[in-house]
Amino acid sequence: MGVFVTDYMQLAIKMAKKASRRGEVPIGAVIVCNGKVIAKAHNMRERSQNALAHAEVLVIGKACRKLGSWRLDNCDMYVTLEPCAMCMGAATNARIRNVYFGAKTTTDLNHTLATCYIPNDECSRMLKDFFREARTTDQSR
Repeated sequence: MGVFVTDYMQLAIKMAKKASRRGEVPIGAVIVCNGKVIAKAHNMRERSQNALAHAEVLVIGKACRKLGSWRLDNCDMYVTLEPCAMCMGAATNARIRNVYFGAKTTTDLNHTLATCYIPNDECSRMLKDFFREARTTDQSR
């Protein structure tokens, strides 16, 4: 990890400070692709009143729009705080190569919820059929 890693984290810190000035939790994120910053964002939950407006989710959305793809497999994300489960899931789903963070999360989740599995054959069949068709279509190309 060379000098660029420090530069990228400093840019994430700059975004976090911007969030703080706006009354948001000071978290900033940057996505780098092939050595170039392609997206930056900070928390905007309070301003947008949107539970999904975490810096990481916002920066992933910007990077996807910039590259015209949901696959960010040649990209790295730099974020000031260890991503929560939602944000790490988003990074995984986007195929981000590496996630670097500047501070570890030290608190437990402040909310818990119950989940319940309701088996439904139609739900399972619909997904299986979709992916079977997608594989068949991909193989015929």
